[in-house]
Amino acid sequence: MTKTLSAAEPPAYTADGHAPTMFDLIPLPACIEAHGGRCALTAKTWIASGDAAVREAFLLAQRIQQGIGLSLQVTNQSTAIDSSSIVLDVDTSLAHLGDEGYSLVIQPNRVTISAPASAGVFYGIQTLLQLLPAEVYSSGSVAEWGGRGCSLPCGLIEDTPRFRWRGVMLDVARNYLAPPFIRKFIDGLAAHKMNILHLHLTDDQGWRLEIPRYPRLTSVGATRRRTQLGRCIKDPGDPDFDPAIYDYDETPYGGYYTQEQMRHIVAYAAERHIRIAPEIDMPGHAQAAIAAYPELGCTLEPLEVSPCWGIHANIFNPDEATIRFLQNVLDDVLAIFPSPYIHIGGDEVVKRQWEQSETARQVMRKHGLRNEQELQSWFVGRMGTYLSERGRRLIGWDEILEGGLGENAIVMSWRGEEGGIAAARLGHKVIMAPSQRTYFDHYQSPDHAAEPLAFPGTVTLEDVYGYDPIPDGMPSAEAHLILGAQGQLWSEYLVTERQVEYMAYPRLSALSEVVWSQPANKDYQGFCDRLQIHRQRLNHMGLTVHP
Repeated sequence: MTKTLSAAEPPAYTADGHAPTMFDLIPLPACIEAHGGRCALTAKTWIASGDAAVREAFLLAQRIQQGIGLSLQVTNQSTAIDSSSIVLDVDTSLAHLGDEGYSLVIQPNRVTISAPASAGVFYGIQTLLQLLPAEVYSSGSVAEWGGRGCSLPCGLIEDTPRFRWRGVMLDVARNYLAPPFIRKFIDGLAAHKMNILHLHLTDDQGWRLEIPRYPRLTSVGATRRRTQLGRCIKDPGDPDFDPAIYDYDETPYGGYYTQEQMRHIVAYAAERHIRIAPEIDMPGHAQAAIAAYPELGCTLEPLEVSPCWGIHANIFNPDEATIRFLQNVLDDVLAIFPSPYIHIGGDEVVKRQWEQSETARQVMRKHGLRNEQELQSWFVGRMGTYLSERGRRLIGWDEILEGGLGENAIVMSWRGEEGGIAAARLGHKVIMAPSQRTYFDHYQSPDHAAEPLAFPGTVTLEDVYGYDPIPDGMPSAEAHLILGAQGQLWSEYLVTERQVEYMAYPRLSALSEVVWSQPANKDYQGFCDRLQIHRQRLNHMGLTVHP
């Protein structure tokens, strides 16, 4: 009889810490049936796969080899297997599980992962890996294990995710993160069955993506001559802002991704069933681009790539030359990123320069726009139409609702849930990203003095775990428009790669259960109990984890 997990049922553990049970998984599967007994994996175990899952088969063999030194041969599924085997089967008759669901059956001599698509096979493999010793996630425990075998608990898991959008945003504009780290970060996402990496590629403090037709975007826009130290006291967008209120690290800071590097990152993520959603911020958060090409701005004054955090006043002017420039940039973005979703920011647009701009007034008169809010809506609409004509969909932060919104736009709600609720009422698809529950750049503990400098405010592990992306009382006709949720890692105060990981984990682990697991199965204390074993996995991944 299939057993559905409930909050009242605590997970079971083994004494040695090396033999996790089927109840020690993160995120928690939809349905588990424990049978008793174990399935041994040895050097004689085969991985049998058809063509549709051969990539996943080799990734599984590679992880087991790198982690515990156990070499498993990969063979075609049609080959007769006399010894123990792990069978990976893409079976379209399992369509009821959805594109990302899977069935995992562990018997004394065989493991079978079946799914209607290769993505489901991949997620079944992630569950399988969590049932192996935590050392399987390491690249340095081979000598310890020496290729000796291990075993799995027998049973059945049927699983499918609750939400389609299971994401994390990395801000690489404020502080650049090197490609090897991004690949490592992708590995962590994959282990948690997350499927979206949202890369925030441009901002006032840096432009990070090579655009060959506009070389100054990186030769100028990718480097700031100094960097603010400490927390933002006053926004640079305030009329009386004085940069002298800050201390600075006077070392020039920069970095960017060539198109070739980014294509490799996109391909690496795709192998792990993760889609990269790029963000090119407009019309605000634009100072790095305007520093490179002053004609894109409203004042035509020379600017520097901003050394300061906070909201800035410098925004793109809305003339046709700037529109064409940004659409040309989007052409390159579309060629690199196959994602159907392209993020254009749209948040925190200080409109004072538009209010004082004759160009902006001319555009407003020409198109019958009554105010600057409608001008922003028109600007976003131009980009949305451009993307729609090329088979893509625009995503923007919830400010894009101001002044009206094109029908194909998707709203990412960060200023609480209100923007998402309003967007769903208008029939728009929504991604929930409220700062109070999903901003991982905020402190993790109320004891701020014991923590590294972070954005003001606290988002605890329990805050994240307790979040439900479907707002209370939302009608089902609107609830189905909630695609999912994502965590945010804004990087003003995340200076090193270790700090990024420290702020991400274990809150990212909690979020994975928010977006994957069924609400009826969730239980915070049970999650914390499972997290004790899961921390071993995170440690073997080489991640820096908040204690």
